[in-house]
Amino acid sequence: MFDFEALSQAIASQTVLCVGDLMLDEFVYGEVSRISPEAPAPVIAVQRSETNVGGAGNVARNIASLGGRCIFAGLVGDDEAGARLKAELAREDRIEAVLVCDRTRPTTRKVRFVSEHFSTHMLRADWEQAQPAAADTEQNLIDAILPQLARADIVLLSDYAKGVLTARVIRNIIDAAKKLGKRVIVDPKSANFAIYRGATLLTPNRREFAEATRSRADSDASIAAAARDAMVLADCEAMLVTQSEHGMTLVVRNGEAIHVPALPVRVRDVSGAGDTVAAALALTLAAKADWETALRMANAAAAVAVGKKGTATVTAAELRRKILPHAALVAEEKIVAAGGDLGAHLLDWRRQGLRIGFTNGCFDILHPGHVKVLTAARRACDRLIVGLNSDASVRRLKGEGRPVQDERARAEVLAALEAVDLVAMFEEDTPIDLITKVRPSVLVKGGDYTREQVVGFEIVEACGGEVVLVDILPGHSTTSLVDRARGGKP
Repeated sequence: MFDFEALSQAIASQTVLCVGDLMLDEFVYGEVSRISPEAPAPVIAVQRSETNVGGAGNVARNIASLGGRCIFAGLVGDDEAGARLKAELAREDRIEAVLVCDRTRPTTRKVRFVSEHFSTHMLRADWEQAQPAAADTEQNLIDAILPQLARADIVLLSDYAKGVLTARVIRNIIDAAKKLGKRVIVDPKSANFAIYRGATLLTPNRREFAEATRSRADSDASIAAAARDAMVLADCEAMLVTQSEHGMTLVVRNGEAIHVPALPVRVRDVSGAGDTVAAALALTLAAKADWETALRMANAAAAVAVGKKGTATVTAAELRRKILPHAALVAEEKIVAAGGDLGAHLLDWRRQGLRIGFTNGCFDILHPGHVKVLTAARRACDRLIVGLNSDASVRRLKGEGRPVQDERARAEVLAALEAVDLVAMFEEDTPIDLITKVRPSVLVKGGDYTREQVVGFEIVEACGGEVVLVDILPGHSTTSLVDRARGGKP
């Protein structure tokens, strides 16, 4: 597992050049209680309305809300909707808008009428001219975009097929970005993936992917096979297929396909979820994270987005709570007493396809050596369980003078750490019974042990898991701290 805090800090210094179709999203909410006497159509009693920067502009907003910076390039018309979009983007201090005005076409505007009570979309009205930009507008876009490439850490093309990302604009951007060594992510709309040739990553949804590859795309295996063929045509490094409630599948050239299930969430509105995925991917890859980390960040961001109404943005704090849900719990909720039931937690985590880690110890006086092991253990998994020796167990292992703190105090200190998802106390001298129950994917101990000395290593490896040994910090031990506090040797 990755270090979320370190990644968030790295993201804050990244700049994404986002190019795509800008639109004004409006949501009109109300109640429907009657049919119009003029026609067989429902009448909505309007209660409130919201206006958001939509389309590729929502990608830019998500980049900013996640902590990055965005240079956004797009197209507007010479109209009220275009003026409103310019004003909204100007208020975003982490977005720099580079907008080309085309007086011959309207700004894309979409108005959705939503039943407040049932949270269902009743009708959508569109104002748009969904055709490729004219040659002079194309050139204006290219001239505005290419000078921005040197300032960006990564490039993101958000294609809504409204006319900005023509074949010529796409080709100019990708070719120029490659010359500068910049990665390019494309959220595609065209079924002809070849027009995105040379991009680093394509992120179609399952319907778009099936249409482009002429495949059924009805299983992880079929998606992986079709993606490998499509990647040859598009000359890209990777392809991510988003599958709504079925999760996401990432296929990397010369690598294994990785599938992550969707995180459990009450879906309120899927509008803009793809924008959030694209923004999270761009920032994570710009921050030099690996493919799997980028995939998991994007999956968590999507789960937050679909739990909101309208064209929503996701903040870094919301993403943190989704990735580290137990970090926000009070200590009592993270502690399982000796003999307590871990089953519900384990079942839920395994249902989500999460990698469960385990480490153990007395943790009598928490010191930097402990923190290093716990942090390293959490990086190696998605959820970390810490086995904690009970007071009686510590006395048998360490002698009558120990523990210095009782088991409840030690458990609460551990539970307060963000790296720890659950603390499970045990009465025995070793955690072998606990390890047998948990069957962790990764078992972590300090580097003062050998693999064969780690209790439970046979159980973990027999289940396909691994043992990870973490280098310990010299000069840090609970025994020396206790001796020093009691007036013994320094």
